Amino acid sequence: MDEPRWLDEREARVWQAYLAVNRELHSALERQLVRDSGLSNADYALLVPLSEAPDGVVRSRDLGATVGWERSRLSHQIGRMEKRGLVVREECAEDARGSMVRLTAAGRAAIESAAPGHVATVRRYLFDGLSTEEAAVLDRVFHRVLDRITHDT
Repeated sequence: MDEPRWLDEREARVWQAYLAVNRELHSALERQLVRDSGLSNADYALLVPLSEAPDGVVRSRDLGATVGWERSRLSHQIGRMEKRGLVVREECAEDARGSMVRLTAAGRAAIESAAPGHVATVRRYLFDGLSTEEAAVLDRVFHRVLDRITHDT
C-alpha cells in the first residue's frame, strides 16, 4: 500500500482557505437571499434552470442532474416550493414514470426579484476583489479541477 501524499504547508493553507471561502460565500448568499426575497439557496438553485428553460419546464431528473442533487432531496425541495406556489409538478407526456417541474408566475416573479441582489452579492464578495487577470486564473483553475473530477467519476 502506498504512503499517503500529505498536503504540504502551502497546499494545506490553500485547501483550508478554499473550504472557508466556500462556506462563507454560501452563507453570505443565503443571508442575502432570505433577507431580500425570502428564498433559500436551494430555492434559487432550482429556480435558475427553470427560469432559463423553454416555457419554464424541466424534466425532474434533468433538474436534479443540473443541480447535482439526489432524487429524494430534489423531491423534498420541490414539495416545499410547491406549497409556496413557486413551482408545480406535472406528468411527463413522453414517459408516465417521469415528471416535469414547471415554474409558476409566482416562481418567475421570485427569481426575477431575487436575481439582481444575488448577482450583486456574488460580485461584491468574489469578483470586485479580483483583477481581470486573477478572475481569468480562477476560471482556468476551477475548470481544470472540474474537468478532472468529472472525467475521473
